[in-house]
Amino acid sequence: MTTPETQDARAVTSEVTVGVDQRTAFEIFTDEIDLWWVRGPINFHDAARAIGMRCERGVGGRLLELYSADASDALVLGRITTWQPGELLAWQSGVDDVSVAVRFQAVAEGTKVTITATIPPGGADRGGTAWVRVVPSWLGSWCERRDTAQRVPAETGRLGLAIYYTRPVAAARWLAGAFGFGLPDRLGDQDSPEHSWIEFRVGNCSVMLFPRQGDPGEDTQVTHVPWVFVDDLDAHLARARAEGATILTDIHQYGYRSYEAADLEGNHWTFAQARPTQ
Repeated sequence: MTTPETQDARAVTSEVTVGVDQRTAFEIFTDEIDLWWVRGPINFHDAARAIGMRCERGVGGRLLELYSADASDALVLGRITTWQPGELLAWQSGVDDVSVAVRFQAVAEGTKVTITATIPPGGADRGGTAWVRVVPSWLGSWCERRDTAQRVPAETGRLGLAIYYTRPVAAARWLAGAFGFGLPDRLGDQDSPEHSWIEFRVGNCSVMLFPRQGDPGEDTQVTHVPWVFVDDLDAHLARARAEGATILTDIHQYGYRSYEAADLEGNHWTFAQARPTQ
């Protein structure tokens, strides 16, 4: 959820139309944020500890990434500056200099939700603009299924699969068309650095697409890597090392904590601790 710093003022925006009235859309966005927010290794600032999301009501309320149920341990993602139910929600980011406004406008199909993130001149964006990218897909999807869905967060399964492609965006579109996978959010038409991680959900399991490295003709090129989420990554690494696994990369953190290893026949594996309950 990190993006480069910027020296020029700019605004980025996106929108989604949901089939509910304005006030309901506002309440879904705020009160049900933990239901529409998608669990995943890169969807939190500290996915190794995060247990959920919360939006406190009213001006001065906080948008929180929770590390404890009582919010005594949490990251303040933003502090609410405008609270107009059914019309406008705005906050100042707690992780960078970004300000975010979410507008709710009545349309024939229900409500158009428009998200605008503004970075001031010389300001930093360290994830504050991510709302523009994720809200249309995640909020829209939840609104479509919330009448029949269980009112519990959808947890990530313990097993995932990473697949490496020369053209990940083209591959994602093909997979969606051929195999019926739901397209991830805002892919665009071309591969670019921002598409270094594309993730499908198949049931509660992740299928992640990454750019392929090296010469496609190399016999040793890695094309598929299983991901396994474990409860105690440090203990897991110690056991793997003691049993003679080849450790390709030691534990490192990018939101989630993970390490890579090779098995007895050289197959690559990634082990991650994205949440303490996984």
